[in-house]
Amino acid sequence: MSTYPRLQSLREINRVMTRYYLQHKLTARFKPLAYITSGAPVEILEALGIATLYPENYGALCGARKAAVGLCEVAEAAGYPADLCSYARAHVGAVLRPQDAPLRGMPRPDLLVCCTNICGTVLKWYQALAALYDIPLFILDVPFQRTTPAEPHIITYVVAQMHEFVDWLEAHTSRRLRPEQLASVIALSRQAIALWEEILELGQHRPSPVNGPDLFVAMAPVVALRGTQRAVDCYQSLKSELEQRIAQGVGAVPGERHRLLWDNIAVWHRLYRFFRPFMDAGACFVADTYTHAWTVQLDAEDPFVGMAQAYTGVFINLNLPTRLQTITDLARRFQVDGMVMHANRSCKPFSITQSDVRDELRDVLGLPVLILETDMADSRLHNEGATRERVAAFLEIL
Repeated sequence: MSTYPRLQSLREINRVMTRYYLQHKLTARFKPLAYITSGAPVEILEALGIATLYPENYGALCGARKAAVGLCEVAEAAGYPADLCSYARAHVGAVLRPQDAPLRGMPRPDLLVCCTNICGTVLKWYQALAALYDIPLFILDVPFQRTTPAEPHIITYVVAQMHEFVDWLEAHTSRRLRPEQLASVIALSRQAIALWEEILELGQHRPSPVNGPDLFVAMAPVVALRGTQRAVDCYQSLKSELEQRIAQGVGAVPGERHRLLWDNIAVWHRLYRFFRPFMDAGACFVADTYTHAWTVQLDAEDPFVGMAQAYTGVFINLNLPTRLQTITDLARRFQVDGMVMHANRSCKPFSITQSDVRDELRDVLGLPVLILETDMADSRLHNEGATRERVAAFLEIL
């Protein structure tokens, strides 16, 4: 069996994220704690000194630790349909039975912050959490972006809500937002996002110093630690290690023969095991739509306008023509030989356009596309034998 070089920086990122969860269990006793969706303006909470945790990230953790199925079954037994997002079911299961959950669940929040720019499920998920915990919920409504850039009235609408959001947070925590602190947090967020984008761009090198599953692990700080020095430190170290690989001619997949593009969320319950057949065939996932979704930069001139533009423009909130343009641009810039699309049972907004994307890549760029049906966290929806056969057939035509 082939061996593959491991990135030492990923070990530190894993340690940082483990400490992140454990420290929040302790700090929740002394400072306000908010659960927040991944596409929400976390910089505001960070500037106010409010601790934040992401149930979506925790759902991914449950998948990676093979705990999601049991927790989903707890939620289903409580009446939550099996068709719901597996992140939501796993997290609700952890709330209902924390003794069976990784890290014995997440600490009880004081506040809930839901932003509608990623899906409609989070709205109902957070409403359910508000009922379970009997705590306040703020919903930041971000309209779907039908034009690029977003129309001015949409930005004005989102900016107004962000000011309401600040007032709401101040009322519930008795804290006051200081402009200089927000500016400092946004500066750190911009630095982390810039470093993350530079890291992703290194995949253009031949051989690529980084592979898709590495990026899925490495993305945790840009999601959960935006606006902190810890995220900046993690990415400075990772970028340095990848640049060293490039200087030494070391590829993430030794003997790289094929360069692939990935679409959708990672298959957390298998991750490296899922990508192993591709790696054994010399195929490296040099780019993907999921990790590139975290490269939308914040404008420092006007922090509220900058946040409104950035959080309105997240990949999953964009119209199909813009998504197609983004994906074809990735395919060209990273010189890929084909694309693999995860038809994710849980994430309909991410998956619903995939047949159109497949047709575009096939007809315009002449690239083969494989669509695999599975789930990001619920392994009951994964057919190992069928997946193996379809992957083998795809690799033969590259």
